[in-house]
Parts: sequence; structure tokens; C-alpha cells
Amino acid sequence: MSSIKKFQVTFDCAEPERVARFWCEVLGYVAPPPPEGFPTWDAYNRSLPAEERGAWFACSDPSGVGPRLYFQRVPEGKVAKNRVHLDVRAGTGLVGEERLATLEAERDRLVALGAVCVQVLLADEENESCIVMQDIEGNEFCLD
Repeated sequence: MSSIKKFQVTFDCAEPERVARFWCEVLGYVAPPPPEGFPTWDAYNRSLPAEERGAWFACSDPSGVGPRLYFQRVPEGKVAKNRVHLDVRAGTGLVGEERLATLEAERDRLVALGAVCVQVLLADEENESCIVMQDIEGNEFCLD
């Protein structure tokens, strides 16, 4: 049996392109070019029936290593904690005060993009420090 090597993470959201562009900034991902025959995504969206405009957006890791992120519009808002969340590995390989300073600097960058800091969890005997955050539509993720 072969194992799957590529996967996509899908987000339900109210504003797919806005949330996708936020995650592009967080992760250094890029949006694909607009479909063939359209100079921009706006031009593509204007060609669709009103109910389909802005219904989805995607972005990907330019290195091809990370998963594709897909954002789809849904009518309902977020009402509970995510069952799955992303861990953004900003402090990999660092320890102690250097790790916490790096995480705090990344937290400040993401807050400037519209993220919300929920909780700073400091290291103990069992866990490293991490910062619990929410993206621009309230989806939880961790900086660790």
C-alpha cells in the first residue's frame, strides 16, 4: 500500500480571499495566478454568477514542501473551538529566553496583520513555550 505524500488543509470561512491572503503573509505562501484568460482574480470573479463570486481561494508553499491551503465560503460562522489547528513553527531549534523572544516577535508581527493573541503558555517540565492565537476569522492556531 502506498502512502499519501501531498495533502490540503481546508478552512471554512466567510471571506476566503481575505483569510487566504492573511495566511500567505503568516507562512510566506503565494496565491496562484488567476485562471487562464483573466488578468486578475477580480476579473475572474466578475465573470461568475453572483452567488459563486469569491466562494473560494487557495494558496500554496512556493517551495512545494508545505500543504496547499484551500479556503471555502460557508454561510455559518465559527461557533466552537477548532477540531484541527495549525502549529506555526517559529521557534524551532531555539530554547529558553531566545525561543520566547522569537515567539513574541512573531506574535507581534501577526497581531499587526490582524491576528489575536489568546494566551501565552510558558515552558514547564513537559511542554515548550507556545502562544495560542486566532486568525482574522477566529480560527485558533499556535506559535511554537
